[in-house]
Amino acid sequence: MGGAVAALLLVLAVIGYGYWMAGLVGGAIPANAAWREPAQGIEVFVEDNGVHTGIALPKAMLEGALDGLVAPGDIGDPRFAAHEWLVVGWGDRAFYLETPTWADVRPATVAAALIGSDRTVLHVEHIAQPRGGPQVRAIRLRPEEFARLVAFVRASFAEGQAVRGYAAYDAFYPANGHYNAVHTCNDWTGAAFRAAGVRMGEWTPFSRTVMWWF
Repeated sequence: MGGAVAALLLVLAVIGYGYWMAGLVGGAIPANAAWREPAQGIEVFVEDNGVHTGIALPKAMLEGALDGLVAPGDIGDPRFAAHEWLVVGWGDRAFYLETPTWADVRPATVAAALIGSDRTVLHVEHIAQPRGGPQVRAIRLRPEEFARLVAFVRASFAEGQAVRGYAAYDAFYPANGHYNAVHTCNDWTGAAFRAAGVRMGEWTPFSRTVMWWF
């Protein structure tokens, strides 16, 4: 029995290493390789908590694009809706809702998400002006690129009721899309920028493979 368990663990380690290496390679291959950041444009931010990435969008430039989808009453304290920015991330519903902190992560939840789930959500936070730093990067987009980015985010919303988030300023919304080991929360972020026409890795399953490009 011990030998069989050891062999299984070795196989899993090899698979995990191969996945990790494939993700790093995929993240290093550029999509929209000719794109260059403009000298003037609409500034957005990408946030990284070490595992997940999210896209920070200025509300003033959304021009009602998310009206009917995101409302002040969806969050615990509607006063936070006065903040000028929205941070949007996408992922597996169970993983998001059952893990308010990384100390709450359970192997079974992670395994179920990586195998595949159609129960996905968008995590939306109302925040003040982001500040650039190692985990928060700014990028300027042309108006047409920003429009495509926002259209991608809007298309990710599905019908259904919002669920209160971890704090008074955030909420979860039903989302479109299938989550698995290939299309992760970070690959959603990468896909949003690829759809906008911005230079980004061809496959970005990890937060670092997104942040390399900013």
